[in-house]
Parts: sequence; structure tokens; C-alpha cells
Amino acid sequence: MIIKGKVKRIYKPDGSDNDINTDYIISGRYKFKIEDPKELGKHIFEDLNPNFVEKISPGDILVAGKNFGCGSSREQAPLAIKSAGIMAIIAQSFARIFYRNAFNLALPLIECETKNIQEDDFLEIDLEKGIVKNLTKRGNHLNKEIKIKPLPKMMLELLKTGGLVEYFKKYKGFNF
Repeated sequence: MIIKGKVKRIYKPDGSDNDINTDYIISGRYKFKIEDPKELGKHIFEDLNPNFVEKISPGDILVAGKNFGCGSSREQAPLAIKSAGIMAIIAQSFARIFYRNAFNLALPLIECETKNIQEDDFLEIDLEKGIVKNLTKRGNHLNKEIKIKPLPKMMLELLKTGGLVEYFKKYKGFNF
């Protein structure tokens, strides 16, 4: 499974990209009022950067630091990100419940070192080989490879079938 896209980064007001919580991803003022996923996606990271949605294009890859998705365990956060057109998220680590919710919705999460990945870099992620390749044609970025934490077979299958619900529709249960 190969994913290619341009990098978008998000930062808190203190300049850190660690501990981006679910309330930063989608504010509570939208979580319970908006049911349409596409509409929800129009409001991601609004409290951190009111113009963030205007900067992203379908297929972009979101990159952050440690403990991405901490906070509330509701599925609205990964749903809003996916609905905004983000193809995958790369971070050094993810909050456990966010991680599970994202894979349930077929939103790929990749764990690896992120400090050398810059805004607007163009990446190729090979989930089966376990590498991120920087295809950016500037400086010494071209073809730099980063090893990623391998995804379990079950998670790869969820991504390939479109998430947990689609997996159950197809296989009528777990077949791992």
C-alpha cells in the first residue's frame, strides 16, 4: 500500500507540535452540532490556525510530533481529518484511542521520526515495506528514507477494506 502526498504541519501557539489534542483537531463547538463529515472537516485545527483548511488539498499528509490525538476518545477527530482530505498522519506517537479510531475509519497513521520532515515536502509512504521516502527536490531531502514502526497485518487489512465497518461487511467477522 503506497501513499503519496504533500506535507502539512500543525503547531500549537507555543510552537510545539507535541500533544495535539482532539479539541485542537475539532473544537467542541462543532463536535456535537455538525453531523455531516464533510462539513465537520471544514473546521479542523480552527483554534490553532483559522486558515488551516484553506492550506490543505485532498491527498495531503499531516505531520506532527509526539502524542498526537490525545484527549477525548470520540471518533469525530479522525473523521474530521479524513473528511478534510488528509490522506494519512505521520507523528512520533499517537494517543491510543485516537490510533484505534483512525484505523476503524481507514485513516492511516504512521509512527516515525518527524523532525526532518518539513512543510510542503512531498512524501511517498510504503506501508508494507515500512518506509517513508522524501521525494522533495530541494537540498539534501531527495530520496531520504525514514523507517516507520511496522503496522500489524490487522491494521493493514482494515486500511485496505475501508475501515472496520467495511471489513465486517466483507468478511462477516475477523479473519486474521
